[in-house]
Amino acid sequence: MSDAPSDSQPAAAKPLHPALDTRVCELLGVRYPIVQTGMGWVSGARLTAATSAAGGFGILAAVTMTMDQMRDAIQAVKEHTPNPFGVNFRPDQPDLDERLAHVTKEGVKLVSFAGAPSKDTIAKLHDAGILAMPTVGARRHAEKMLGFGVDLVIAQGGEGGGHTGTVPTSLLLPQVVDAVGEHIPVLGAGGFHSGAGLVAARAWGADGIAMGTRFLLTAESRVPDEVKARYLEASVTDTVVTTALDGAPQRVIRTPMVDGLEKATPVTKLPKALRNALDFRKVTGTSLKDLVTEGLAMRKSQDLTWSQLAMAANAPMWVKAALVDGRPDAGVLPTGQDVGVITELPTVAELVDRIIAEAEATLARLGA
Repeated sequence: MSDAPSDSQPAAAKPLHPALDTRVCELLGVRYPIVQTGMGWVSGARLTAATSAAGGFGILAAVTMTMDQMRDAIQAVKEHTPNPFGVNFRPDQPDLDERLAHVTKEGVKLVSFAGAPSKDTIAKLHDAGILAMPTVGARRHAEKMLGFGVDLVIAQGGEGGGHTGTVPTSLLLPQVVDAVGEHIPVLGAGGFHSGAGLVAARAWGADGIAMGTRFLLTAESRVPDEVKARYLEASVTDTVVTTALDGAPQRVIRTPMVDGLEKATPVTKLPKALRNALDFRKVTGTSLKDLVTEGLAMRKSQDLTWSQLAMAANAPMWVKAALVDGRPDAGVLPTGQDVGVITELPTVAELVDRIIAEAEATLARLGA
C-alpha cells in the first residue's frame, strides 16, 4: 500500500463530553485524547497524518527511517494536515542530535522514546520547545522519568505489542497515575481498542490512551493487506511473549518462525544476528562506526549482555520482513493481545469517531 498521506477529514466537530477533554488534549493541542504510537515500519506519513487529521495525535516512526526518509515523511505529514504530530526516536541513536535539530526546525510538537531518554536529551527538547514522552512499564520507571523532567508518559501494560513487561494494564496504569499523575499526564497503552477502553483508562486516572495494534489494522496503515489479513485471523490466545528475538520480552503472533527461533541455540542465532545487524545498518543509513558506537551505548544504558547486544538488530529486521516485505513466514508479527478482538480495517477517521462515540455512550450509560 502507498504511504502517501490521504486528505480525509473527520466529521464536523460537536461538543465533547467533559470527561474526554483532558490535560493531554490541551498539552498536545488535539481534540481527542487518543495517541497513535510510533510503530517501526508501520507508522509512516500516511498513518500519522490521518491520525492527526482525525483529531488524535499521530507519531511518525523515524527509528526505522534514514535521515532523508525522515525529512520526506515529516514534510508529507505537514502537507496533509496542519494539526500537531510527533516523531519517535531511540534515545541512543548515534545521529540523534542531527535528527533533533531537524524536528526542531520543522516545528514538531513532541518526540517519543521507546526507552529512557537522558536528562540532557530532555533539556535539549525543552530548549527547542518540544515535548518529551517516554513509554514505561513499571512505576519506578515513571518516577525516574518524572525526575528527568519529561512532559507526559505512556504506561504500557503486558497486553501491549512489541517490547512489553509482565504487569497487566489494569494494575500498571493506576500505579503509574498514583506515582506521577499529579504532575504530568499519563496515557494508558496495552489492550486498548474501543471507546469503553478509553472510559476505563479515564476511570483508572489516565488522561487518554495510546494504541498501536488498533492503528496498525486500519486502511491507512502501510502494512500489506495480506499481512493485515493474517492479523485479523488471530485470536487473543494466538500471541506469545518471547525473548527469542533480541533477548528482551516481546509480544508477537505465534508462528512457525517464532517457534523455530525459540528452539534455536546461541550458535545458530549468532550468524543470523550479525547479518541482521549489517542489514539494519544499510536500511537505516547507519555507518559501521556508528553501529558499533550505538551498540556500546545500548549495552551501557540498557545493561545488556554481549549476546543480547549481538541480537539487538534481529527484531527490527524480522519485523521488516513481515510488515514491509510481506513475508510473515520469514519474519515476526508484533502485536498486542487485542488483536484477537479486532475484526475489520476501518479508516483512521472512522476508528477515531467510533471510539469517541462509544466512549460518550458508555459515559451516558454510567451516568444514567
